[in-house]
Amino acid sequence: MKLVRGAWKILVGIKDFLVLVLMLLFFAGLFTALSYKPNKAAIHDGALVVALDGTIVEQPEEADPFAGFGGGEVTKQHRLRDVVRALDTARTDTRVKVVVLDLDRFMGGYPAAVSEVAAAVGKVRASGKPVLAYATGYTDRGYVLAANASEVWVNPQGGTLFAGPGGTQLYYKGLMDKLGVNAHVYKVGKFKSAVEPYIRSDMSPEARAANDALYGALFTQWREAVAKARPKARVADYLAQPDAVVVGAGGDIAASNLAYGLVDKVGDRLAFGKRVAEIAGTPAGKPAGSFKAIKLADWIQANPAPTGGDAIGVITVAGEIVDGKAGPGHAGGDSVSALLLKGLAEKKLKALVVRVDSPGGSAMASEQIRQAILQAKAQGLPVVVSMGSLAASGGYWVSTAGNTIFAEPDTITGSIGIFGVLPSFENSLAKIGVTTDGVRTTPLSGQPDVMGGINPVTDRILQSAIEAGYGRFVNLVAQSRKLTPQRVDEIGQGRVWIGGVAHQLKLIDRFGGIDDAIAEAARQAKLDPGKVNAVYLEKEPSAWMQFAESVMGGDKDDDDWADQPAGADLFARIASERRALLGQALGDARRLALGGSVQARCLECVAIGPPVVRAEDRSLLDLLIARIGL
Repeated sequence: MKLVRGAWKILVGIKDFLVLVLMLLFFAGLFTALSYKPNKAAIHDGALVVALDGTIVEQPEEADPFAGFGGGEVTKQHRLRDVVRALDTARTDTRVKVVVLDLDRFMGGYPAAVSEVAAAVGKVRASGKPVLAYATGYTDRGYVLAANASEVWVNPQGGTLFAGPGGTQLYYKGLMDKLGVNAHVYKVGKFKSAVEPYIRSDMSPEARAANDALYGALFTQWREAVAKARPKARVADYLAQPDAVVVGAGGDIAASNLAYGLVDKVGDRLAFGKRVAEIAGTPAGKPAGSFKAIKLADWIQANPAPTGGDAIGVITVAGEIVDGKAGPGHAGGDSVSALLLKGLAEKKLKALVVRVDSPGGSAMASEQIRQAILQAKAQGLPVVVSMGSLAASGGYWVSTAGNTIFAEPDTITGSIGIFGVLPSFENSLAKIGVTTDGVRTTPLSGQPDVMGGINPVTDRILQSAIEAGYGRFVNLVAQSRKLTPQRVDEIGQGRVWIGGVAHQLKLIDRFGGIDDAIAEAARQAKLDPGKVNAVYLEKEPSAWMQFAESVMGGDKDDDDWADQPAGADLFARIASERRALLGQALGDARRLALGGSVQARCLECVAIGPPVVRAEDRSLLDLLIARIGL
């Protein structure tokens, strides 16, 4: 018995010891994570590795540190201004011997964002500093970046094919008829095609003409950008007969890329790493293919934006505009207006720049944000709008509050129009023998009745409200842009324009980026543009989120180049993008059908950007695939 008690005490002691050790490790890890910052002192001579895994965005969403559990894939987002600043500072810093563009897992970005990064890459090359790009296979957007490099490498097992903008879209009218779902659509604008999937089985002639013009203009800009950056690339031949080019190379896509001047070298990550090491140097004790590297996160931390001088406030309206509160990457009406009003009250701002990168969304939230911007004007502050990749529909609604509007030539804007969708299921219920009945004291009793059907009186009221909302939108644009309402209606009707055409239509004032808008805001405030600094009115991530992300998210930048996983080959990348597009389309359809507010949203604009699937969309896609037996 004494032996048993003794053994038990030993086991309890071991348990207590292990618990103590685990607690010490946990709190040590907690302290380390909360106090960790990229090491500025760690920056030394070497290669700046710009590893663009994921997408380039205006404002990254707040990452879910636990999203990777269960094998789920987490898409990383890179803030546009951080990437551009990193490249600009690397251009003149002698510690950076070479810039490496790792595009193996690059998923793209909207045209304007990618063009801005490509221009920054081109400036580094023009300074005489080497820029080396690598990918297993380049996408259209990735190749625009690579074309500005000094050397373009591709994996011999990969290769590059250009798809161009465009593709297919899902239409649900046939399915809804079979299910008996009746979509009540209230809209103004013959080009407001976001609702067409619910009322048509194909694209309307108006939508087709508008999309042809939009996609054609974007593709022309892409071809011109590639030709300017890499004149020797025979892109036109590759676009005209890609099958003949590849077959002529015996099916070796990488070899055909080399033959047509699209790339300079064909080699794997090991060979590329050795090439970089020739310029940047080889670290001692590291495996073959390694080189002296500078992490992008450390470089960004070591080169912060200037902070001296008078403050120019910058409020960001990024992502879908929604009612209520929303985190970064989404423009919640309550959240954005609260950040702006707080900044106006607490910061000594001399002017305001509104950075818009949104396809729109809720008309009510758009107006709420616009009213908050007008408070800056009421305080006597100049207001300048800077359109990013897209500022369409609700994004343009918000922009009408500015004195001056800047945009890029490939900014996607316009889409002046609003709509609303309400489904009803009276026919669906009738298919299973369920009917409805009741007592009504007025024509609006129980309306809108999604079970028994929406009556004509309600339909007329809702359509009239949409028309009134469109009239308000038109008048806002007319007053802001000094145009007649009739002219705004002509160029409105929900039609989408690129920045170059929008400038001709007087929907924007000047071409330029965020820095140009900040400089103009300073001039309007009678300040020296060289003596101001941008104060971004954004929500700072909580200490808990920073800790959880650092613990759960990992940091692949800690690995050597030779240890980094290879990117997907051409077939895997195409399949991944197609799945993402399907998941995104299903998610957009679900949100549009279930959305309860009047929408000033450009759904077709979203299709131009990189396909990104939300967690709930991925679940819907998995369910669909399971149902059809794949």
